[in-house]
Amino acid sequence: MPIYEEIMKEIDQRVTKGILKPGSKLPSIRQLSNEFSCSRNTVIKAYEQLEKKHLIYAVPKSGYYIVDRYQPSKKKSIKPIIIDFFSAGPDKKIMPFRDFQHCMNQAIDIYKEEMFSYSEIQGMKSLREQLAKHLQDLQVFTSAERICVVTGSQQALNLFVSLPFPNGKNNICLEQPTHHAFIESIQVHNPTVYGIKVTNKGIDLEQLEYLFKEKDIKFFYIVSRFHNPTGYSYTNSEKKKIVELSQKYDVYIVEDDYMGDLDINSKRDPMFAFDPTGRVIYTKSFSKVLLPGLRLGITVIPETMIETFLRAKYADDLHTPLLTQGALEIYMKSGMYDAHIKKMRTIYHKKGKVLQEAFSEHLPDNTYSCSHSGFYSTVEIPSHVKSKKLVEELGKENVLVQDASIMYLPQYKKENVIRLSVSQVEEKYINMGIGKIAKAIKEIRQTVR
Repeated sequence: MPIYEEIMKEIDQRVTKGILKPGSKLPSIRQLSNEFSCSRNTVIKAYEQLEKKHLIYAVPKSGYYIVDRYQPSKKKSIKPIIIDFFSAGPDKKIMPFRDFQHCMNQAIDIYKEEMFSYSEIQGMKSLREQLAKHLQDLQVFTSAERICVVTGSQQALNLFVSLPFPNGKNNICLEQPTHHAFIESIQVHNPTVYGIKVTNKGIDLEQLEYLFKEKDIKFFYIVSRFHNPTGYSYTNSEKKKIVELSQKYDVYIVEDDYMGDLDINSKRDPMFAFDPTGRVIYTKSFSKVLLPGLRLGITVIPETMIETFLRAKYADDLHTPLLTQGALEIYMKSGMYDAHIKKMRTIYHKKGKVLQEAFSEHLPDNTYSCSHSGFYSTVEIPSHVKSKKLVEELGKENVLVQDASIMYLPQYKKENVIRLSVSQVEEKYINMGIGKIAKAIKEIRQTVR
């Protein structure tokens, strides 16, 4: 290191240690020349460099002074690795910000003032026509007249909880656990509800038949693919059987296919595909595959319910924001959506595979649920260990997970389950994170015995 740089470093260290204060006078050129056994020109060069950086200033015939706002250089801190299994939005590195911004600008250019006016409650007709074409790839064959654009699929789900259904029934059946936002809707509207347990093997169809037959079920809410929080996906035969039960006992199904686009298995169909009678109400969100802040979703409603639903939606928000609707239409028409989804499928499927390998390496069988989407999985810990305690301990190790107890109805609550999502975790850290989870579980078990 050149001597003038050593002098600069020494000045910085003296300020850091408080030996030199902001505003105080620096040693004279002669003093530092003697201290460092160097020429006066070397000291002058060091002071000139500090002055160029606005760290010191010269006063003619007086000397050099430290500026009042001098901030000593700090050592670059090494940021800890945060393994975030908690966050569940799309991977921020592959969110299509720029592409969608371009589509929003185009929407304004094409539709102009229409983008900022009141519009159809049901959603832009041109978008609904585009969505009808898109849904065909998911084996959802319907018309634009049955599609309703909603402000996030949660809006539709919340409305369904309170709306009357054509079967005249009143109660609701739902998986346990399930999506927390739907639990909130249940608690707000307070209908009579019946839960059915989701395991690594799906649900008990005999129990479901009993509930359909005996409990006056209005509708059954089910996440048919990549269940939240377990990650479970129903087989086609299971879906077909559930649809048959709904037809037999006059029960509607509200199918939440929020991540159907990410399914790499093209032969796995939604429940809607097995229902010719109109009892399956299909809902879909773009939050987990596109941009969560758009708050865009759709639902495909039976003709007998469209008028009732649209009245409720009008009372809720008048209509879904047009700017995002117009941008989504252009994004889909351009082919950008399909290209983005193809990329997402590859990334999340690979993460899901790495996650399963890590589970198999670190955790006992039957303690974790399977997820090949790269989004959700659960880990069940010993019943005497509270998930809340595990969450706290893992936080100290910079591993973030979610306590899944909020995803249960009070009467079905389990407090020894955590939810994981690998959507925000870099692939190279997945195994490390699961290893830390396994270690934390072992340590907590030993301390609470």
